[in-house]
Amino acid sequence: MLTFINRKTILTLYISIIRPTFLVATSNMSSGIVDADKYSVAYVTVPNIDVGKSIGHTLVKNKVAACVNIIPGVTSIYEWKNEIAEDSEALLMIKTRTSLVDKLTELVRANHPYEVCEVISLPIKNGNPPYLKWIGDTVPDVN
Repeated sequence: MLTFINRKTILTLYISIIRPTFLVATSNMSSGIVDADKYSVAYVTVPNIDVGKSIGHTLVKNKVAACVNIIPGVTSIYEWKNEIAEDSEALLMIKTRTSLVDKLTELVRANHPYEVCEVISLPIKNGNPPYLKWIGDTVPDVN
């Protein structure tokens, strides 16, 4: 049986089925949500930029970090040994694989001057897919 399809039918088909399907497919490609939790950002405070550079180079050289940003001029207020302290520090923002956070923590602790150093991490839930791929290409998976 032959059915005649006119322009109105084609336009309706496009608007109701084809276009929304295309938009859903392309919107998933523009988001790194597929790799949610595969990568993490870790934060480490250091007493100065020189210590930050030393730790940063160690992490990148040992392939546990793709990138370490050093953010100077951070003021930290905290309690230490029953005293309120205030120090000028730098903050390291470290991009890595979630599976390497423990190894990263070990390296930071071994190279950090503080008795108790801050190493905290958060999973990257979403991001620029080429950037996330670069992290994965730069930092090999241990699994």
